[in-house]
Amino acid sequence: MFAQKGYTGLSMRQLAQKVGISVAAIYHHFPDKQSLYLEATRHAFSGKELVFAQVWEADCAPAEKLKKFILALITVITQDTDFCRLMQREIMEADSERMQLLVQGVFKNQFLLLLQLAEQLAPNRDAFLVATSIVGLVKIYVDHKPLNRHFPGWRPDYEQPEVIAAHVTDLLLNGLVIK
Repeated sequence: MFAQKGYTGLSMRQLAQKVGISVAAIYHHFPDKQSLYLEATRHAFSGKELVFAQVWEADCAPAEKLKKFILALITVITQDTDFCRLMQREIMEADSERMQLLVQGVFKNQFLLLLQLAEQLAPNRDAFLVATSIVGLVKIYVDHKPLNRHFPGWRPDYEQPEVIAAHVTDLLLNGLVIK
């Protein structure tokens, strides 16, 4: 419901009615809407952490780990449209306090691991910019997928996560310059 209506668009009364309990029952378990929201987001992300754990625990070179991370990110984003919509809403609303809570309570550990990978891959570059660029490239491709298929030159295999992961990995590791 948060993904559909957004944090500000969903009232506790609407939520209680939808799940068939009283507002008081919700407040018995959560002190406020923000706590409920953070726990719901944490719960929605918890299954996704397992996908990323396999990446971080893989015994492979940093370049291969990058490809595995990108493939995992594509998979997570494309398989859970509600979670993706929820994050898009949060970014658009840009409530600083909720952003901080989401980072601290949900995404921080994954981002720290991505920063470490960025440092291994590009020790002479800003790890934060590298890490956010990795996420950004994947996210923009997935977000534009419905539009991309209408551009000249598009092929059906451009929607396969493995193809996109290989392309984005190559682009990040080798850039645009052909040697």
